[in-house]
Amino acid sequence: TGPLKDMNFSIPEGGGVRFIYQFTSEPPAVSFRATGEKDGIIDIVPRTGILFLNGSLDRETKAVHRLQVESLDEKGNTVKGPYTVTIYVEDINDNPPEFDQIKYTGVVRQNSRPGKPFMYIHATDRDDPTTPHAQLTYSILHHFPNPYKEMLFQINNVTGAISPSKMGSYYLDPQKQDTFTLVVTVRDMAGMTTNAFTSSADVIITVKESLWKAPPTIRIQENSTQVHPVNISQVHSNEPDVIYDIFEKEKLSRLPFSIDQNGVIYVTEPLDREEKDTYAFFVVTKDNTGELVDKPLQIHIIVEDINDNPPVCQRALTVIEVQENEGAGSNIGTLTAKDMDEENTLNSRLRFKIGSQVPAVPASNLFFIQQDTGILQLTSRSLNKRIASNYSLKVLVSDEVFQTICDVQVHVIDINDQIPIFEKSDYHNVTVAESLPVGTVILEIQATDGDEPGTGSSYIIYQMKEGDPNNTFIIDTDSETNRGFVKVNKALDFEATPVYNLVISATNPEPLVLGVQYNSSSLTLFKVFVTNVDEPPVFHKTVYKGEVSEDIPVNTLVMTVEAYDPEGDTVRYHMLLHLLEPHGIQRLEFLQCFQHQHSLPFFSSIAIKILVCLVDNAAQKSKTTFILHLRDVNDNPPLLAMDYPPFFCHPLSGGERAFIQADDADEQWWYSTFTFSLADDMNTRNNWEISKVNATHAYLSPKHANFEEKVYNVPVIINDNGKPPLERKVNLEVNICKCSSEKSCF
Repeated sequence: TGPLKDMNFSIPEGGGVRFIYQFTSEPPAVSFRATGEKDGIIDIVPRTGILFLNGSLDRETKAVHRLQVESLDEKGNTVKGPYTVTIYVEDINDNPPEFDQIKYTGVVRQNSRPGKPFMYIHATDRDDPTTPHAQLTYSILHHFPNPYKEMLFQINNVTGAISPSKMGSYYLDPQKQDTFTLVVTVRDMAGMTTNAFTSSADVIITVKESLWKAPPTIRIQENSTQVHPVNISQVHSNEPDVIYDIFEKEKLSRLPFSIDQNGVIYVTEPLDREEKDTYAFFVVTKDNTGELVDKPLQIHIIVEDINDNPPVCQRALTVIEVQENEGAGSNIGTLTAKDMDEENTLNSRLRFKIGSQVPAVPASNLFFIQQDTGILQLTSRSLNKRIASNYSLKVLVSDEVFQTICDVQVHVIDINDQIPIFEKSDYHNVTVAESLPVGTVILEIQATDGDEPGTGSSYIIYQMKEGDPNNTFIIDTDSETNRGFVKVNKALDFEATPVYNLVISATNPEPLVLGVQYNSSSLTLFKVFVTNVDEPPVFHKTVYKGEVSEDIPVNTLVMTVEAYDPEGDTVRYHMLLHLLEPHGIQRLEFLQCFQHQHSLPFFSSIAIKILVCLVDNAAQKSKTTFILHLRDVNDNPPLLAMDYPPFFCHPLSGGERAFIQADDADEQWWYSTFTFSLADDMNTRNNWEISKVNATHAYLSPKHANFEEKVYNVPVIINDNGKPPLERKVNLEVNICKCSSEKSCF
């Protein structure tokens, strides 16, 4: 209730009869009158001034009602007003959404891009579009048929755009299923409440074959004379207004292909199969923003061969050797040629034919060549080196179009029908000292061969046939003169072999012809006498190795070394001791057992040079090495390893701690591990505590702050992890002192 004035009211639609407001009158006013957009629903009680509804408002029919209200006196004259009263009708969710079609139809192409819309559905709601009452959301309720776990289609819940899902892009195939029915729903209230209104519609989708397909492998004949570019194929996108482009699979200096905006693929220049016989590239489609529209298509090109290459001789001159006694039909060699045209086609099929033979003696057709293989054969047993030692052949090599001449030279070689013959059947003897160096020539020998010089038939190989089972001697041949040089191959030993009775043979690397054999003319005798030389003693081993613990008793036997003199003389031993330590080598010479405070010195290894010499001839001597590895024993208890004693600044504030470290003189095979503890007395444990940091460090901390300014002795016990473990008790001096500003004791 209130006085008459301009007023605005917001009233929810529906709801039926109800009071809105009561205007109070001021004398001389006795009644009220309302005019304007009452629409038979809005009115005022004249005497009481009550503004009321006699029915339900409908926002969808009229959203705003504008009235004029005035007060009247007894005579009906206006006292106040008219004032404007505006009634805004508030929306309630009283209208379900409605699709603009009862049924929708759409077409989608096989392999369409997932998420790319191919159709839209649309619904409207008569409620206030500025409120959630008219905010619509779309979804797919059913999917007929649905052969997979996931739906083949998806819908944008805001725009109503329908597109293939990832599954659909892969599996949609008109050959398997060409029609699908979707039941789509639309809900108001943005689908967020359970009492929202819902409507549904059917969407019939037809699946059609994809236009976006790679063409079959394209075949292009090489060296085409057509005017380029030449249309070789065309592709079609499923989407309109796309931009076609080519993406190289191979990084070529140039790609001789292009594509226009209708998807027509061109070859831009003649191709050469011998330069490159296949090409592969991708065709892509993009939208106007540069994003890919379709999956890339791979295009395969095969360049077809034409006969545009002549045969080529594999060698400028093919040389073949043949023995003069070869029989008719013998294969004496093969002429090889190549054709750059495609293999295993008629374009690269080669045929061989002999064009000429020089000289033509004793006949003009001594040779035959197989037409398809190039294998050369003899037509008869007519080759004779004395008649002709060389033949030149011109061979015609041809394909279907071209012909090439290849040169062949045939060398007639002498057969091995002569054996080597020594100039002496016995070279008697030679005397050499056993100390003669390896490689020394002790004899020169000579044999001759009547076959053609410079061939395997006349070259002579000398070998020890008898008397040298250990290959103590070796014979080198001079390839020019066939002279042999007998050399010492291994060290001579008078004690082992004082005399060698040698039989030397002379042979050829080329086999002898049938009917010819080596005989005694190819053998010679030779005797070697070895004289004795006084030699130094010899150790049984070059290096001796042993291992002992460092605490072994004095006079313990650790190793026996043994040497002998080849002549059987008496030997004696001396030692030169090397103590191997990290910072260098100490050298001692002595003739008795080493000892140091009843134990071995503290070194990881000892290298002993042992010298042996002859009692009667000290100049004849030899050396060997004896390496003695010392195993460490845990015989050193741990100790504190600190440069300065710890201190704490007085007065203590609490929480202080000092770093302490332990070390051990024993060798640590893996790593040192120490345990720290305090002595078991009440005073120490009441004042101090110790805590481990790692394997070698700990913290020492005061347990309270009530310490005087003085030096305290803190008994600390340290144990190592040796076998057996060792323990050391140390009195650690801890200084409680006044400190400078740099936190150090004055």
